[in-house]
Amino acid sequence: MEVLRISTAGSVDDGKSTLIGRLLYETNSITVDKLEAIERASQRKGISFIDLSLLTDGLIAEREQGITIDVAHIYFHTSKRKFIITDAPGHVEYTRNMITGASKADVSIILVDARKGILEQTHRHYYISNLLRISKVIVCVNKMDLVDFAEDRFREIEKEFLSFTKDIQFSGQEITIMPVCSLLGDNITRPSASMPWFDGEPLLNLLETIQVNTDLDRKPTRFPVQYVIRPRNESHRDFRGYAGRVLSGTIKVGDEIVVQPSGRKSKVSRISMFNEELQQASARESVVVELEDNVDVSRGDWLVPESQLTTLKTEFEASICWLNSEPFNASKVYLLQNGTALTKAKITHINFVQVPSTLEKTTPSSLKMNDIGSVKIKTAKPLLIDSFDKNKSNGSFILVDEYSNNTVAVGVAF
Repeated sequence: MEVLRISTAGSVDDGKSTLIGRLLYETNSITVDKLEAIERASQRKGISFIDLSLLTDGLIAEREQGITIDVAHIYFHTSKRKFIITDAPGHVEYTRNMITGASKADVSIILVDARKGILEQTHRHYYISNLLRISKVIVCVNKMDLVDFAEDRFREIEKEFLSFTKDIQFSGQEITIMPVCSLLGDNITRPSASMPWFDGEPLLNLLETIQVNTDLDRKPTRFPVQYVIRPRNESHRDFRGYAGRVLSGTIKVGDEIVVQPSGRKSKVSRISMFNEELQQASARESVVVELEDNVDVSRGDWLVPESQLTTLKTEFEASICWLNSEPFNASKVYLLQNGTALTKAKITHINFVQVPSTLEKTTPSSLKMNDIGSVKIKTAKPLLIDSFDKNKSNGSFILVDEYSNNTVAVGVAF
């Protein structure tokens, strides 16, 4: 069954946790004991209805404050599709959490409170969705019951949101804006009788039918080697296999391949998955590849068909989000990890830092936590890193402090 990965974000009290709870409730994804626990917790809060937000605000601090702090993954399914929701915090101080949480999403759901309208954080949430090239964005204008389900208010918010996005929306991105009421379930799993003026589909119908990006098989083949298998027994004395996950494209038996970055050549002699022998492996499949020749291959190398070679890079431009509480140090050398490849790297220049809410650009000499900026990077070893626009599966990376081992930044190459 197909899996849809969803990222959700909203400002304080936009009702994001309630919306997710409503989806779980309406799809019968809550166990009886969990539902009873939520009912008791709702009674202790002195409310007469089931507070569905308690299903996702799992941390004690989140329940006490009524906000989302941590990134959580929620799983549910219908008869048509499986879903993984990444519930990310919306606060500016947790920008880094949202970026890491949304990095693998197929769809971004952004919540807007109908009373408050478009806020600074709404701009930030869309900016990050756009930066990560999430092709499907659904804007849920929530709490429509608190504005008497007024169409005029919805159209006002719709117009303002589209006005902001028109200058930065990338080609091929689809934006859907819909009015909902998570508390009552309007337009979540069923059409709203209170909003007959809206003729779009309910949210769940949209999520069940939205097309998932499945073009990874048509991207250039990228097979990073994760582990070299050399069994230490007599029956497999000469066995040498290269285990890894096909990030994009396909790799076939008989392919003339080049080991990058060394440039050594060979041919694929065998592909296996567990005890099954395959003629080819496609994107997202984890396999073991064997070669005809005993060439030198190590963890961090790539196996690439000779017909799909690309230029290796030691310098490139990237957009990064600084994650660390300690500001960027221009004199410091970091470790850059792209897939299984690891090399020393330096940020040689900060082109600019952009404020997501206003799109204003500044040119600081450093980066502080949650800053999103454009930089130039130089690496000690050549990397087979693609432009994120062209191949998301091989266009991202992290920067690590080699002494503390902390991940200090995440980035995408351009």
